[in-house]
Amino acid sequence: MRSSAVVTGVLAVLLLVCVAAGWSPLLSFDRSVAGELHRSAVAHPGFTRANRVLSDWVWDPVTMRLLAAVAVGLLWWRGERWLAVWVAGTSLLTVGLQQGLKALVGRDRPHWPDPVDSARYAAFPSGHAMTATVTCGLLLWVLALHWRDGWRGWGALTGAAVVSVLGVGWTRVYLGVHWPSDVLGGWLLGWCCVAVAVLTYRRREARAASPGGNGAEGGAGRAGGAR
Repeated sequence: MRSSAVVTGVLAVLLLVCVAAGWSPLLSFDRSVAGELHRSAVAHPGFTRANRVLSDWVWDPVTMRLLAAVAVGLLWWRGERWLAVWVAGTSLLTVGLQQGLKALVGRDRPHWPDPVDSARYAAFPSGHAMTATVTCGLLLWVLALHWRDGWRGWGALTGAAVVSVLGVGWTRVYLGVHWPSDVLGGWLLGWCCVAVAVLTYRRREARAASPGGNGAEGGAGRAGGAR
């Protein structure tokens, strides 16, 4: 998990620099892919409407944050207060990081003479992609702490999470409201946030379980066992 955090963090920073500096090969790639997909979206209105439903209602940030809020509420009700705080805190920090980077980079979204969808705020990173990555990653982590071993539904849930993360990225580019690198940046930053959250939570649990730690304080959070 530590190497995952480092690799995704480094790649996210490199991508951020390339976007901010206007690196020509990246911009050319973005324009080429976005232009081709937009032409397809205009030519296939039925498929475009399906993508809008998925992007605006199924995989949108509001839905993802509601899922995270439900998870936080359940964890709190079960007495796993620290784990609930970690999930809620990571989700909130992700929103702040996302909006801060949007304001810092100030990248324009694609502009089309015949748009099929619209979006507000700056483009980089994609809020849909980042929020879906963080929410799905956190939910899988919480489930793994409790029910992964011997649970037949784990594979289906993992598949659904992967499809959601990749699918929302696809919809944002297909609908012409993001460049491909915006989505890639959202994925990288989102996974880095999840990895850092897991690492810091494990470190806290290890301190609480050590002879000099406060075992009572960490007991509720270790109900599922940090793995």
